[in-house]
Amino acid sequence: MSARRSELSRRGFLTGSLLVTAGTVLTTACSTDPTGGSSSGAKTTLNVWYHAYGEAGAQQAALRYATAFTKANPDIAVKVTWVPGDYSSKLYATLLTDAAPDVFEIGDFSEALARRGQIAPLDDVYGSAKSDFNTNATESVTVDGKLYGVKMIDDVMMLYYRKSVLSKAGITPPTTFDGLVAAAKALTTKKNKGLFVGNDGIGDSAILNVFSNGGDLVTPDGKVAFGSARALEALTGLKRLHDDKSLLLGFTTDWWDPAAFVQGVVPMQWCGLWAMPAVSPALGDDFGVLPWPAYKAGGAPVVRVGGWTSCVNAKGKNVAAAKKFVQWLWVQQSDLQKDFAESYGFHVPPRTSVAATAKKLSAGTAKETVELAEKYGKHNPGTWETAVSSAFNATAAKIAGGQGDPAALLADAVKKAQREIDKQLGR
Repeated sequence: MSARRSELSRRGFLTGSLLVTAGTVLTTACSTDPTGGSSSGAKTTLNVWYHAYGEAGAQQAALRYATAFTKANPDIAVKVTWVPGDYSSKLYATLLTDAAPDVFEIGDFSEALARRGQIAPLDDVYGSAKSDFNTNATESVTVDGKLYGVKMIDDVMMLYYRKSVLSKAGITPPTTFDGLVAAAKALTTKKNKGLFVGNDGIGDSAILNVFSNGGDLVTPDGKVAFGSARALEALTGLKRLHDDKSLLLGFTTDWWDPAAFVQGVVPMQWCGLWAMPAVSPALGDDFGVLPWPAYKAGGAPVVRVGGWTSCVNAKGKNVAAAKKFVQWLWVQQSDLQKDFAESYGFHVPPRTSVAATAKKLSAGTAKETVELAEKYGKHNPGTWETAVSSAFNATAAKIAGGQGDPAALLADAVKKAQREIDKQLGR
């Protein structure tokens, strides 16, 4: 699922920590950190953090994987900590304390964690398997030539559309931003809106418009790039969707949940591949997928590729054991990697050999989505942390809402974002 989804509170089958030692779950409720391992002979206890995945069975899967690891490595106990609510805030706060986890996942990769020495380089964990990971998966975790995480799943985000609704209205699935604006307007009625990109009316649309007009967010050397003329043009274009009042706002769930689309509240929605197991049973063949269309000639369609990455706490006491766990699960165990990608929502395995064996992603609309990611996939830069993205999105919302001079608003956002990036890079 998308990293943004972790910021929302959702209910798992339990919250807290479970200690797995010698392949057996020993604790089943919230607890203080276990001193663990003495009853099983384990010399090391790893604390492994996951955000509270919304898909049924994901937490049980994490426990099964931990159990399998301890069977293979009985000297290492594993405490699986399932973190509900605002995962990112809880993680970053805990990393500053002695209670920091040994292994943890992050959504959009943070370059600052590597530069601060918080996460360990994992080139040795990859070994010869590095070439089997797709380019997006390795490039997104590379800082100064070193790999600082192992991608667990790729999450693809794209446009869903109802075939029958568009067909009845005489609308061809849009391939340009002009076409998307026109379609959203034409599909808006007294009861329904034409498009859902997020409850705030922005979601990923600002990022997507910049990319689709040939612009960029941040350069590889840490210079803010979203102040360009192309970016300004693309962001100003979002105002058309708002002026037409064709966007669904304030729905009961946000863009990451397909409920608005499945329930027929909108005929077009920005969502993710993870939602397809819920969309398909509800709509059968009456849906298709599209990339975010090119803004204009010279631009290109875009799908966003996010996902989750496993990292090792470089300041922890169990770095070697933590690396062993990450290597065992996310490099060596291809069957478990495929299970995690296919069985709890749909995700793309970052390893090409594993993706090739993922049968549920090899046909129909799921296959189309994977192909879109391969052709048009873009990931956010490693410097796109909360302070930077917040400055950008707040400005995009003002521009889309007609709240000031777009050029002046964007110039101010560039200054704010550059200050934050300079802090990250120690400049």
